[in-house]
Amino acid sequence: MRSFDLSDEEIAKFQDPYHWLSYFSPLAMKDLKAFGLSCDWRRSFITTDMNPFYDAFVQWQMRKLRNMGKIVKGKQYMVYSPLDGQPCADHDRASGEEVGPQEYVLIKMEVIPPFPPKLKALEGRNVYLAAATLRPETLYGQTNCWIQPDENYGAFEVNDIDIFILTARSARNLAYQMLSRVPEKPTCLAELCGRELIGLQLKSPLAFYEIVYVLPMQNVLTHKGTGIVISVPSDSPDDFIAFQELVTSPDLRVMYGVKDEWVLPFKVIPVINVPGYGNETAKKVCLDLKIDSLNQKDKLAEAKEITYLKVFHNGTMIVGEFKGRKVQEVKPLIKDMLLKTGAAVLYYEPEGKVISRSGDECVVALTDQWLITYGEAEWKQKAIECLKEMNTFSTEAHNGFEHTLNWLMPRACSRSFGLGTRIPWDEEFLVDSLSDSTLYMVYYTIAHLLQHGNTYGSNSSLRADQMTDEVWDYVFCNGPTPETDIPPTVLRKMKQEFEYWYPFELRISGKDLMQNHLAFCIYNHTALLPKHHWPGGFRCNGHLMLNSEKMSKSTGNFRTLSQAIEEFSSDATRFALADAGDSLDDANFVFETAKSAVMKLTKEISWMKEVLSAESSLRVGPPTTYADRAFANAMNYAIKGTEDSYRAFMFKDALKTGFYDLQAARDEYRISCGARAMNYELLLRFMDVQTRLITPICPHYAEHVWQNILKKEGFVVKAGWPIADTPDPTLRAANKYLLDSMVLMRKVLHKQGSDLKKAKKGAVVPATLEENKLSVGLIYVNENYDGWKEQCLRVLQAQFEPESCSFAPDEQIIETLKNYSIGQDMDLKQIQKLCMPFIKFKKDEAQKVGLHALELKLPFSELEVLELNSEQIKRQIGLEHVEILLASDESSANKAGPHISLIRQNPPSPGHPTAIILSKLEFQGQTSR
Repeated sequence: MRSFDLSDEEIAKFQDPYHWLSYFSPLAMKDLKAFGLSCDWRRSFITTDMNPFYDAFVQWQMRKLRNMGKIVKGKQYMVYSPLDGQPCADHDRASGEEVGPQEYVLIKMEVIPPFPPKLKALEGRNVYLAAATLRPETLYGQTNCWIQPDENYGAFEVNDIDIFILTARSARNLAYQMLSRVPEKPTCLAELCGRELIGLQLKSPLAFYEIVYVLPMQNVLTHKGTGIVISVPSDSPDDFIAFQELVTSPDLRVMYGVKDEWVLPFKVIPVINVPGYGNETAKKVCLDLKIDSLNQKDKLAEAKEITYLKVFHNGTMIVGEFKGRKVQEVKPLIKDMLLKTGAAVLYYEPEGKVISRSGDECVVALTDQWLITYGEAEWKQKAIECLKEMNTFSTEAHNGFEHTLNWLMPRACSRSFGLGTRIPWDEEFLVDSLSDSTLYMVYYTIAHLLQHGNTYGSNSSLRADQMTDEVWDYVFCNGPTPETDIPPTVLRKMKQEFEYWYPFELRISGKDLMQNHLAFCIYNHTALLPKHHWPGGFRCNGHLMLNSEKMSKSTGNFRTLSQAIEEFSSDATRFALADAGDSLDDANFVFETAKSAVMKLTKEISWMKEVLSAESSLRVGPPTTYADRAFANAMNYAIKGTEDSYRAFMFKDALKTGFYDLQAARDEYRISCGARAMNYELLLRFMDVQTRLITPICPHYAEHVWQNILKKEGFVVKAGWPIADTPDPTLRAANKYLLDSMVLMRKVLHKQGSDLKKAKKGAVVPATLEENKLSVGLIYVNENYDGWKEQCLRVLQAQFEPESCSFAPDEQIIETLKNYSIGQDMDLKQIQKLCMPFIKFKKDEAQKVGLHALELKLPFSELEVLELNSEQIKRQIGLEHVEILLASDESSANKAGPHISLIRQNPPSPGHPTAIILSKLEFQGQTSR
């Protein structure tokens, strides 16, 4: 806080939680206004009971859900902060968002006396090594138990009789799951090193061997599970390799003090048959991947994934009570059997590390909570129905929501302390910060009527106690007119406002909220509001990086919004944000983009001033030339494309079409016409269009240009979207063809010029011999595909499927070609060698642009386009004379003189002319014949 220039006296005030709300909210509004946010600030509000109207709104929502049976009291395993003494929801976490509880089956492997010295005092009690497993169906194949020899373990009291040996981390989790003699306080009776457990005799549930031994393995993890691992070499690659190392290495056994009789008599026990892998899947996969050491960790991870998937989906039990049945069918049955017989208990821990905002590492606790029954079958069906009608703007986002709605389970909606609204029927608890913000979009619609523009709802002519459940029902749920002392006109106005604005078409949020807040939003809307008021769309974004790195205060790679505005200006900040990206991937704010935006916009202002002052020297009257039409068409495309991008909230694409592409079209127009031949009216339209298109991204710049440079009345934000003629794709394609042709000619000129210099190296050439300068351009075109290419295209046209943009297999295409004249003249290999490169090129082109890529000629006349622009070609390439010729005309081809071989070797085809550059002397020699 000191880094933000807060005094110690001011910092001390933050001991009061409510001070955070009163201090930062006005600053946030100030920064957003400086950013140029267009917003109805009257509808701003603070949540929590600091705002009595919002507090009443949340209490109504919770009561309504409870009355519908969607809030219940129950025990549930929750990620929990022992320091805070309450469940730790996603918004309460410093790290580990979206991490949930992971269920294990904790197998009780009984320790058989004699006990080692440190456990002697425990003789007479039930002592178990507690092994956490996700695969209870494999227990029949146990050969031993693994521990980490260099880690620490403890003997912890579960109750007055039972003692579990496991890691302190897992004992801490158990203590919050009613599996500790003293609830929430693990009691350790003895501490042991892993090596002290080696050689213990165990009696394990479902094992074929009466006794198995504790053996060492370095790959045992102690940050997952209990640090105790059951070994099933038949179906676990790690177990198979580790067991084989002990079997085959006497030195390894000696190093850990492992006796031969603890290992050598034990053979791998087949448990599950997998088609194609046999009865020992782990062995087969390890042999296939050439794994022979525990050090091959990447390969072992791959082997584990293959083995577990194959066993689960395709495996059949070959031993035990469920012999002959599928693994995925018997897995829950074996778990239930172990739990019912007392051979195992359930154990939970977080799927990954979770740190609360209080700095506490969280556990999983069995809590008695108020739960919202997300996942209930009928309710889930309504939520899925809602999602089907929503616009999520990407398949990836839709799939993410669909996945969440399918797995979402009942979630706690209460907590013990913090800011928020008290649960109305159990005021010991507060509504948690995710559950009180699932419906607040409806509150926006009437906030200004309740709060009269006061964010905290403290300056209103209404009272919060007037907002009874009947009033909320009337406004939002089409309930009957309530008995209330709220003026009827105000009551009707509330209902009208809500009906006008709802349903919301769009809610913009972060991708991290897809699995909680936004999914909860769908559920709550479908429960509380009629179908015609369900959400219309969510647009989710990734997080923000700075200069391709994660934002971090500790590294200094960090900016607040106000700092960015001060450093770059608001519009340059907005420009760089628009350019940062719009998908679920993290966007990247680049400082150089923001800095260059300042230069680009400043330069544009200077250019506009220059053009407006040079009106008399520019061409006036309606646009008439080819360059005019091409430029006007480019603007039409920019208007249409930018509108589409804004509607899809693809700001990077909008910046490309509405600024970068438009700038390129203007620059191209300037080059095409020459500085003084540009059309003044067309340039005015360009300035108007560009200003309107960039307004959503750079509003301050746009307003300055609109009012101070273009001298327009009113505000550009109210000027409306520019009107565009229907974009002409043929003209666009023709212009691209023209530009590509000029690029080709520059390359040819450069190459022929280089060849000429090499040929004349050492020779004396008079400097004044102008005739030797390459100054004549011959452009040869062929406007129709003919010969074997025509035949290929006709076959491709017949073999193309427009809906899927796909073709028949190449074999079928070649077989069809055999029926054409080319098939009569060539054998299969010759056809493939000649035709397949061309066929592949045209297939790829058709899959990108559609069927017209297979036409025998272009939709425009190449001759006409090039002839219309011959003056431009001469000017841009630096030639004195240009001729556009048909390659099929023999007399035209002869003009190429000694270069005619280039036409033969590289004949022109539709869209691909052949250019030859001659000196004046060469050209005169050919034309005089």
